[in-house]
Parts: sequence; C-alpha cells; structure tokens
Amino acid sequence: MRFSSYLVCALFLNLQTVFSPLTAQDLPRSYIAQKTSANIIIDGKAEETAWTTADWTSNFIDIEGEVQPKYDTRMKMTWDENNLYFYVEMEESHVWGTLKERDTVIFYNNDFEVFIDPDGDTHNYMEFEMNALNTVWDLWLTKPYRNGPKVIDGWDIAGLKSAVHINGTLNNAEDIDKGWQVEIAMPWKALLEGSTKNKVPVNEFWRINFSRVNWDFDLIDGRYSRKKNAAGKFEREYNWVWSPQGVINMHEPEHWGYVYFAESATETFKIPEDDKIKRHLYALARKIWSNKQSDIGVSLKQQIEAPIEIAGKQLTPKLEVHKYGWHISVQSPFTNMVLLLSEDGKFQKIE
Repeated sequence: MRFSSYLVCALFLNLQTVFSPLTAQDLPRSYIAQKTSANIIIDGKAEETAWTTADWTSNFIDIEGEVQPKYDTRMKMTWDENNLYFYVEMEESHVWGTLKERDTVIFYNNDFEVFIDPDGDTHNYMEFEMNALNTVWDLWLTKPYRNGPKVIDGWDIAGLKSAVHINGTLNNAEDIDKGWQVEIAMPWKALLEGSTKNKVPVNEFWRINFSRVNWDFDLIDGRYSRKKNAAGKFEREYNWVWSPQGVINMHEPEHWGYVYFAESATETFKIPEDDKIKRHLYALARKIWSNKQSDIGVSLKQQIEAPIEIAGKQLTPKLEVHKYGWHISVQSPFTNMVLLLSEDGKFQKIE
C-alpha cells in the first residue's frame, strides 16, 4: 500500500508541439481471462483443468519499469458465474511470515497484492493483500491517496477463499525453499460493490493490477524479520508488479492493467483508443496536482491545452477552472464522447 511521492509526467513541455501517440511500450499490460465451467478447489495447488488451460501472465517486473526482479512471479486468472479466480507462483529461497491477524498491515511481511477498479474511474477501488501464512487484508478506498480518500478498513470481500502452498518449509532457515503459491476465489457479489453496472463483466474489461512486496531479511535466533541497516532503520522493500506503474506507488489506478473477461476462447482484446486519451488526461492532471502554486497560472493552462495526437487524430484538451475546482475535458474523435477528468481524479465519459 505504498504511496510515496510520485513522479510528475514530463509530457507536453513544448507548447507548440503536436505530440505523438503512445507506443505499445507505454501502455499498461492486458490479459484475457477465459471463462471456466470446471470446479475449482482453493488449495493453492491449481491442479484443475481450468488452470492447465489458462494462460500465464508475463513475469512481474519492477514497479518503476523494465528491471528484472530477484525472483520470478507469474500468475493466471479465470472466472465463472460466481467467482473471479487467481493463481500465483512466486519463487523465493526463504519463505517466511509472522503476521497472523486479519486486516493488519500485511506488506510488513513478504506478500501478494491485488488492486481492482471495476469502473476504471480511479474511485471506489479495492485492495487485497495476503502473506505466506494466508493472513489477509482487504480494504476499500474511495479515491487514490493523492486525492484525499476515505479508507474503509472494515470492508471485507464477503465469501473470499484463499490458500497457500509452500514449495519448501515455512519459517525454516535451515533449508532453501523453491517458493510459494497462492490461490484465491473472490465472489463477484462482493467485487460488484465497486461497479455501477452491477453485473458480471462478460466480454468487458476491468482495470486490475498485482503487486508482490519482498523484503531482505534478518535472522535472529531462527526468527525472520525485515532487514535493518546499521542505523536501525528498515531497508527499503522491493515492489514487483504485473503492469508497471512507472512510480513507486500502486495507488495511481490509471496505470493498472486491463483484464478482459472472455466468454469464449475466440474473444480478442485491444485497449480502446479512448483509454489512450484518458491516459494523456491523467498525465496532464498530474501537472496540476504537483503544481506548487496556489492557483493555475497562464503558463500551466497553456501546457494543459496544448494539442495532442492519438492514433492519427489531433485533439485539444480544455481546462476549465470553476468555483469548486477544475476539470480537463476533450471530445473523443473515436466515440464522440466527452472525456472528463475532475480535480479529485474521477474520470467520466459523457454523451
């Protein structure tokens, strides 16, 4: 749940330039989750047919970009009418965990994390964390931390099932482990609390990302703990993610990946052009959020309203400052919808 200071995007610095479209390398990752009719037993082993036919994601990378982590992490997803399922394999030479109380700060141990934004508006999203002891933490955030959210720690994923399988021995420093596996079933009924459509997203996508926190450790009297430096302060953790954030902050949901829930094996998915425009709008908004001045000056407004080019189409965003804040908008040449991003980070598509 790290939310350290984020980097300001360096787009649109030359006010006279028409900017090139995003490349494939700039876009979040995507995954097609196939529907299954097979029964899945949540035991951490993923031996069912549904898992043998599901595709692996790409290996996780460092949260800031294309840096190879110390250990490999990969996962699979599938779904049925009742649940969304996740299966994760994590390499780890020493599997350990100490936290046993639900809804404690799980990332103080090595953990696996899921972030889900059903509507893709960066508001009302869910966070889930679990460690090698199968201790979980689930919470609800009304907005990203940058926008002043209410964090609902008492919210639970009702009906959640999770399991851990360890390829080695837990909390045993006398051997070298291969890693640990996680299997999760999240009921749609709970997840749909964050969706305005209130229906299983058949042949639709949600914005989702996954994170793995890994710590160097100290071993004192046979007990594992987070490593401290010579000054007695904890060393920085590693953050490995499925779709790179570009910043050390999972709570910028506009960077999360796309999971498309396919009803048949013939379904394909491509990130919509409107979402590429949306990505530019958030880059512009970050300029305002990082602005140290009390108001939006002429120079910054010119930067926000500089022309951009998406998929061969030129667009000109419009910044409007009003009594209660501001918003940036642009009309999509692909759908004719007005795409609007307000000061609290909420994204809307308006006919």
